[in-house]
Amino acid sequence: MFAAWFAEAEQSEPNDPNAMTLATVGAGGRPSARMVLLKGWDPEGFVFYTNLESRKGCELAANGAVALLFHWKSLRRQVRIEGTAAPVSDAEADAYFATRPRLARLGAWASDQSRPLDGRGTLVARVAALEARYLLGDIPRPPHWGGYRVRPDCFEFWQDMPFRLHDRTLLTRDGDAWRAEKLYP
Repeated sequence: MFAAWFAEAEQSEPNDPNAMTLATVGAGGRPSARMVLLKGWDPEGFVFYTNLESRKGCELAANGAVALLFHWKSLRRQVRIEGTAAPVSDAEADAYFATRPRLARLGAWASDQSRPLDGRGTLVARVAALEARYLLGDIPRPPHWGGYRVRPDCFEFWQDMPFRLHDRTLLTRDGDAWRAEKLYP
């Protein structure tokens, strides 16, 4: 079902059909949410990448419980996913990092994501220094940059319907199978 809905979103969404809200558990059990981009998905889960020392990276290191939310406004649909995030392998992170645009790879080195920045000029200067450092050759993946795969425990597929009589389908993992049930709107 996700494959079909995602394919439709890729055709109809004007921008970033792979954008998803990632909710993590912060200090003291407080929720923390932000937008990230889905970079891959398969039967094992949903993959995104980040600075491992960022706020989300630190929260994920402390507690892998997460929720994802895709909202495709043009289709009047959303998919909620709850599960557990675990790091992808170094080989998988290296392979994806190598596909990123050059400036994005330099930015991964230059940014102390989520930490205070004294001014944009500092970031620009860091990128310029890294451009000179890596003028020739590959830009390796920074040790503080990697990915996570979210293994889903449940999905909720929501479709807008007239008169707020929305269609909701909940899929819950039951061992190696999935149990489906309808929910009231």
